[in-house]
Amino acid sequence: MTGRAQATRELILATAERLYAEHGVLAVSNRQISEAAGQGNNTAVGYHFGTRIALVRAIVRKHAGPTDRLRDRRLAGLGDHADLRDWLGCLVYPTTEHLAELGTPCWFARFAAQVMTEPSLRAVIVEETLTSPSLARTVEGLARCLPGLPAEVRAERNDSTRLVLMHTMAERERALAEGVGTPGSTWREAAAGLTDALAGLWLAPVTTYHR
Repeated sequence: MTGRAQATRELILATAERLYAEHGVLAVSNRQISEAAGQGNNTAVGYHFGTRIALVRAIVRKHAGPTDRLRDRRLAGLGDHADLRDWLGCLVYPTTEHLAELGTPCWFARFAAQVMTEPSLRAVIVEETLTSPSLARTVEGLARCLPGLPAEVRAERNDSTRLVLMHTMAERERALAEGVGTPGSTWREAAAGLTDALAGLWLAPVTTYHR
């Protein structure tokens, strides 16, 4: 791929991520992305990426690499006696650190939240995250901290964790982009608050229903 073609591809990725984050994935056409990216050829998105799914996957992968490297670094610093909060930190901090590195405004958290709420595209993020060895190790470490938690409760709290993380980060990203005040002054403070909240979620009592 030539340098010019690579630059065009990166421009399309950044433009699509912003438009998807602001308007919703299905509300934005490839033609709109091409025009917003300043491409005279309205088929530029199709030429470089083919389908919408392939474009969404490319955006996810663009951010997955840096996030995985940050998680690897955090995992390397864990001792033999890592506790629940340590493992939750490996879920939270790599993403918030990546968002901090992107600066303001950024759009990835809102983009990811949009994709996860669209059934036809949700599998893209799920498939990409399942291939992350660092995330798999983090999930395994978290499970070891609560060995007595019933499988159905664990699954429920996994889902709740994903939703809390994704939508809290998306809302903070939106607030920063709009110049609105946020509970924490930095992404690091926001990560600490999220880790506190998730620790409470995972350590909450389990109600037993008698049917």
